[in-house]
Amino acid sequence: MLKKFILQVCTFVIIMILSIGSIQNPYTSNYIQDIKRESIAVSSFNDPLFIELEHYAKQHNEPAINAVVDKVWKAIPGLNGLEVDIETSYEKMRKDGQFLENKLVYKQVPPEVHLSDLPASPIYKGNPEKQMVSFLVNVAWGNEYIPTMLKIMNAHNVKATFFLDGSWTKNNPTLAKMILDEGHEIGNHAYSHPDMKKLSNARINEEIRKTNEIINATLDVTPKWFAPPSGSFRQDVVDIAKSMQMYTILWTVDTVDWRNPEPHAMAQRVIQKVEPGSMILMHPTASSTGGLEQMITGIKAKGYQISTVTNLLSEERIGVPNEASQSY
Repeated sequence: MLKKFILQVCTFVIIMILSIGSIQNPYTSNYIQDIKRESIAVSSFNDPLFIELEHYAKQHNEPAINAVVDKVWKAIPGLNGLEVDIETSYEKMRKDGQFLENKLVYKQVPPEVHLSDLPASPIYKGNPEKQMVSFLVNVAWGNEYIPTMLKIMNAHNVKATFFLDGSWTKNNPTLAKMILDEGHEIGNHAYSHPDMKKLSNARINEEIRKTNEIINATLDVTPKWFAPPSGSFRQDVVDIAKSMQMYTILWTVDTVDWRNPEPHAMAQRVIQKVEPGSMILMHPTASSTGGLEQMITGIKAKGYQISTVTNLLSEERIGVPNEASQSY
């Protein structure tokens, strides 16, 4: 016992000397937090609870996943790692004197490679480890179906990303504002619904820029995501979009609603194909409107959240229990 006590005292003294040598202001919150953590480390040196927490963390921590350019799916975003916050968890459990799983506190740790670090590449899906999907609604026509789609999404607390055609936005500012007011995300779908692959670089630039200007003037929003009409593009399109701080968005699952499929059959096909990270393409059509509620309930029944492209492509994990106030 005497040897353990001497070892703890020596450890504490060494830590204090190192802390003093780090030239920190002793009145700053960071300094106080450092001392607090070091004190916990010393006091818990041989505490079985602390040792059990360390062992549990080694068995259950999940590493961060870097963003990559896949040969098939092109750019895929990274995903935060998930680690047990040992010190905070220890503080919460110490009063009880035992390991309690419901008092574990977790923290997210960012990957080393982010989507922004990758070369310009289109994005077809989110990270396959993230239990979330997104609806991509390309809007250049179909005004009569938009209010119903919004009503269904609102009833199920679903937010989507609506990619607006620039000329449509100019001619339908009220509907555009209705979409935004319902809490949905706004993307860029070019100005005149052209075949982007066949345009000159100057026209590509104009189509994207002009649409952003109109959306910004109408909605006070500057889109981050660009969806090329009909999914037609070449690398120049992706490069030009990136030069405007935008990402080119394609899709994982297509409703093919422009062919007017039977809504129930269409919804069933989509539900079967959807996987974590899927982006589902649709338009304001009779088919998608008729099958929308079925798609929402079917996707949620598979355990997936439905949210915007921004939320899907972010590195944040979802459903983290007892997350620390600051992820990282």
